[in-house]
Formats: sequence, structure tokens, C-alpha cells
Amino acid sequence: MQDTSSNRPGGMFGFTIVWLGQIISVLASSMSQFALTIWMFEKTQSATALGLMQVFFITPFLLISPIAGVMVDRHNRKMMMMVSDLAAGLATVLILIFQWMGILEFWHMYVASVIYGLGMSFQWPAYSAAISTMVPKEQYGRANGMMSLIEAGPGVLAPMLAGALLPFIGLTGILAIDVATFTLAIGALMIVHVPQPPRTEEGQQGSGGMLQEAVYGFKYIFARPSLLGLQLIFFAGNLFSGIMFTLVAPMILSRSDNNSLMLGSVQTAGAIAGVIGGVIMSAWGGFKRRVHGVLIGWAISGAGAAVLGLAGGLPIWITGTVILAIVGALVNSSNQAIWQAKVAPDVQGRVFSSRRLIAWLAQPIAPIIAGTLADYVIEPQMRTTSGLSQTFGGLVGTGPGAGMSLIIFFCGVICILVGLSGYLIPVIHNAEALLPDHDELKTVEPVPA
Repeated sequence: MQDTSSNRPGGMFGFTIVWLGQIISVLASSMSQFALTIWMFEKTQSATALGLMQVFFITPFLLISPIAGVMVDRHNRKMMMMVSDLAAGLATVLILIFQWMGILEFWHMYVASVIYGLGMSFQWPAYSAAISTMVPKEQYGRANGMMSLIEAGPGVLAPMLAGALLPFIGLTGILAIDVATFTLAIGALMIVHVPQPPRTEEGQQGSGGMLQEAVYGFKYIFARPSLLGLQLIFFAGNLFSGIMFTLVAPMILSRSDNNSLMLGSVQTAGAIAGVIGGVIMSAWGGFKRRVHGVLIGWAISGAGAAVLGLAGGLPIWITGTVILAIVGALVNSSNQAIWQAKVAPDVQGRVFSSRRLIAWLAQPIAPIIAGTLADYVIEPQMRTTSGLSQTFGGLVGTGPGAGMSLIIFFCGVICILVGLSGYLIPVIHNAEALLPDHDELKTVEPVPA
């Protein structure tokens, strides 16, 4: 599909061009993340230090998100997408310079995480809202399935490529590749047409000053119990999955004597499962009632996390990770399609930013909880003959990493309960019937040229 006014690729074809640029860039970024995770753990030997990277990323991300949502709705969405890519590239450039000069310290990672978080606050609402204007409604499931492949797909090759290249080009070379691929992502954006949305009555109601518009996203969600309920499911699930994900890498490294090959194998298995899930979603589109994809998916992912915490080594880690990862596309794509269908496109920047803030509100504290529990409470007890180790040692094992395994197991159990709880709340499991689609709303202005 071509946009006749701009002679630039648009529609699903234009979206695919942007998607290709992003998936190449994310592949290189995943390689950097894999290499830097190993570097950081070897430097600090601390789960808390790793968790703080997430804290320094997510805190500015959440603080600036409402303003970023206003900017996405007020300004050209393609420009906002470029801003996010440029910020991510700047963060990587700083790490590359410090590494090349031989002065890279673990706290530099925290500075880079802040910059990265600020940039990413623009990316998700901008890309999510752009799908609503670039792609027909019947293609939302497919487009979101493709977006889920950006999250999972690069992880299939990234650990293997990073592991193979590190001995030859080192961390500096990996980071240089990452920087180079940002130009591809920005170049893909430059050649496509991203339509601006038509103005609706809902958009007019939310217009005003910066603060008023930033608050409007929250008012929109709180005025619709079904949307709020869906986000509270994600808030609870993200709290415990955030604790779990913080501990996966240090748990595996602790239980495998810092074996990066084992860590890479588990991450690759999860990435392959994520790709399979994304391909299935791209072809299938999910349940007719998308809320089933959200709630059942959360329960299945929780089961995978619980398995991941069990004793048994590499086979168990891979099994749990595969179960956890294969339903990721189902959960996120189903939820995303509900919001893209129900929220007016000209307010999606604000609403989606507010939505992400609610869902991720617990994320800054999840790594701190995980690191503190692991380093100072559960892990020491599971390494000695204590009541905790005697009770759960047969389930998760004992010794280094067992405490983190136990935390991961219980986080998985709670995520199962979170998913199933949605069926007990009518405004959540009936969300799609209770809310009208946005194309049923009244348009007050034509689509901007």
C-alpha cells in the first residue's frame, strides 16, 4: 500500500519496512545486553547490582511517560519514534566510548540506563499508536504478533552471536555493531509514511495544557473499569514476574559456576519459544475473545516460571523458560489489540503511556525486592541447614542459587493466581463486550494530511 500524498510506503507494507529496521537493531542491542550482563555480574557478583540497572531504567521511564504520551499525541509520531531510537543509540555510544577508553565502570551502566529509559518512554506509545493508523483493524493481531517477534526473535541468535564474537572483537566490537544498526532503524523510519490520526470528540475532551493532557490518560482509564481492571492484572503480574526475571540470570550463573554457555542456552531456548509464539500469533491472531489470551496466557506463563525455579538444572531451566516465553506473544498481542481497538487513535499516546505506567508501577521496586531477598535473606538460608532449606530443598535444591530458585518458584505460583483471578471479575472478562470500538466513535476533524 502506498500513500499517494507523500509517495512513501504506508499501510502494512510501510509497517513491515519499519519492523525490519527495528528487528535488526534489536538483534544487535540484544547482543550488547547479553555481553554486558555477563560483564556486570563478573564485575560485581551481585544480583542487587544487576537489579539496579532495571531500577535506573524504569524509574525515569515511568516519571516521563505521561509527558511522552502528550508529545506523541501532539507531534508527528514518526518523529517521536526517531527520538526514542536516537536516545537508545546515545546510551550505547556512551558505553562504547568508556569501554574503548578502558574506564568503563559498573555505575556507568546506571547512567546509560537512565538515558535509555528516557528514550524508551517515547517508543512504546509512539509505535503502538502508529500501528492503529498504519494498519487496518483486522490486521492488529498480525501486526502485534510481528512486534512480539522483535522482542523474542533476536534473542535466538543474540546469545550465540555474542558468545562467538566476544573472543574475537570483545565487548567494544559488540557495542560498535549495536551503534551501527541504529542508523538502519532510523533510516527505515525516514522512508515510510506514518499517518496522523483524525481528531475525535474524546481527543477534544482531553485537550488543554501539558499537565491537563498528561493527566487525561489516567482519567480515561479510570473512567473505564474494564481497562483499569486489565491494567491491574498486568500491575500484579509484572510485580512478581519482575522479581522473577531479575533473578533468572544470576540464579543460572550461580548454579552453573558462571557458565555463560548454559545461560546463553536457556536464553536462546526462551527466544526460540518466543519466536514460535509470535509466529503463531501472526498467523492465528489469537482468541476471538482476546481477553482469554490475556488471562489464560498469564496463568500459563506463571506455570512456566514455577517450573523454572525447580531443581534439575539445564533441562528444567529450558522447559520452564519455553513454557514462559511461548505465551508471551499471546498475552501482549491480545491485550494490545483490545486497547488499539477500544481507544480513540488521537488519544492513544496519552492513554497508552498512562497504561504502561500503571502496569509497570511496581517495576522500580521489583529488582530491589528481588536483590535484597536473594542476597540477604533467602539465599543465605538456602545455603545452610535451616528450616527453609529443609522444607524446600527437595523442591528447588540447596547451595548457591537455591534461594533465587525458591523466589522464582513462588513468583510463578502467584502469577498463575493473577491470571485466573480475572475470571472472577466481570468487568475484566467481559471487557470487549462492555467497551465500543474506536471506529464507532464520532470523528470531528478529517485525518491530517
